[in-house]
Amino acid sequence: MDQKVIVPVEAVPTKCAALPVGYVPTPSASYRQHRKAAQLTQEPAAPRLKEAALYPPGSRVLIWKQDPAVSEMGTRKSYLPGIILEGPRDARIVSGKPGIAAVSPNTFGDFILSPNTDQFDAVHTFAIVRQTLTMYQRALASNGAEAPLPWQWNGAHNTAPLQVYPHGLPNVMNAYYSRSDRALKFGDFVPSGAGERMYTCRSLDIVSHEAGHAVLDGLKPKWLLSSNPPQTGGLHESFGDLTAIFLTLSQFDQVEAVIAQTKADLHDKTFLADMAEQFGLALGRPNGLRNADNDLKLSEVGNEVHAISQVFTGAIYDILADIFAFERGPNMRDDAMVLHSAAEYLRGLVLRALIAAPDSGATFADVANQMLKIAAADQRPVEYRNFIRNRFTLREVVLATVAPGVNHDAALTLAPNIVDQAGAPQDRRACCGTMNHADYAGVEDVLEEERQRLASWCRDYGCGGGGGGNGNGNWREPASAEELGLTTNK
Repeated sequence: MDQKVIVPVEAVPTKCAALPVGYVPTPSASYRQHRKAAQLTQEPAAPRLKEAALYPPGSRVLIWKQDPAVSEMGTRKSYLPGIILEGPRDARIVSGKPGIAAVSPNTFGDFILSPNTDQFDAVHTFAIVRQTLTMYQRALASNGAEAPLPWQWNGAHNTAPLQVYPHGLPNVMNAYYSRSDRALKFGDFVPSGAGERMYTCRSLDIVSHEAGHAVLDGLKPKWLLSSNPPQTGGLHESFGDLTAIFLTLSQFDQVEAVIAQTKADLHDKTFLADMAEQFGLALGRPNGLRNADNDLKLSEVGNEVHAISQVFTGAIYDILADIFAFERGPNMRDDAMVLHSAAEYLRGLVLRALIAAPDSGATFADVANQMLKIAAADQRPVEYRNFIRNRFTLREVVLATVAPGVNHDAALTLAPNIVDQAGAPQDRRACCGTMNHADYAGVEDVLEEERQRLASWCRDYGCGGGGGGNGNGNWREPASAEELGLTTNK
């Protein structure tokens, strides 16, 4: 038998609570989303025509913005325009395997992974190489040369991409670019006395440095050969370090950090001038592997390519500081904007000067004179040319015929000061893995010479086992020891 429920009269509302005049109830965000989805399901709208986007949407990535040891920068999101597929990979760069499984983008097409994981390393390394290539392509495009920068092996019938191996050299304290492998390979190791493994691929400085070697090798393929004079090798190694500096200054958040850290004085201590801080600390060095803000001169470095490179790098860093100081106007423009603009111009200037330099045996003076010529053609203030002339004069690269305060004559070609002695060999022992790679040391030529001597010996005297010849295509018995002069009279 059902029972009646008796509700007290006082529990039944007899009037609405007082509400503000004009009150309109607002649905929650979740309810609005639910209603929108239901409407699309129950009452689908007519399809709307939409023009295709001019550019692909691109992907967001999480990367180390500097070096793991530069704690104030840490990891941040960065945006890569263009189509990036699982790997990650695009038309020019592929994250190499084996070692790390292919990384898939999330539902938004982004690659956001947890730091200090294999997948993060793959994304970070790909992103830095991609940013490096894009940066230099933009540098040339801004001067009317809109075209892709080729890798050294690219041609009309070979568009193979660059392979990137973040964990390509286990237990190796180095990283390198290999032309024969068409790859960048990065080492990892446990520093002496430490318990945690260090990965070179996690440093923006190291990755961009090696990517710089690959970019320059596509433009000047003869420069990497060790048969060049020491200064040519120094240009290659310096370009790697300058690539790291220019990539840092191409990202506005890092430019702002440099300005804040140095109070707009680029000669104050800054992560911008220090190269690969974490790697340097692992080797017991307080300022990374190298310091771009140095005072080295050519007379102080000999034939050691690593040291020679710092002379050129230091001169370019000083020129950057000079241009920035010249263009500053804190009451008119933000310092970070000025530094960003100065670095953008200098980056393109250096790249164009390197391209215009000789295809083989290029010297620092060759590049310095090209910088002076291009800056004049760009109609930049004469002070720019003064900075270039004065800094390279101070480094003993060129001989100036006028006092530092006199404006540079655009028609003047400066004579070199200190030059490499004829036949001087490159000392690459302290360089990065690229400069020490067998691809560029000419050792294959030595092996080929030995093979040719063997072939010649077999033609003249015959070889046992595989059949010999006498030069007429006829087999003959191997020469005796007496014929070969291998016996001694007793």
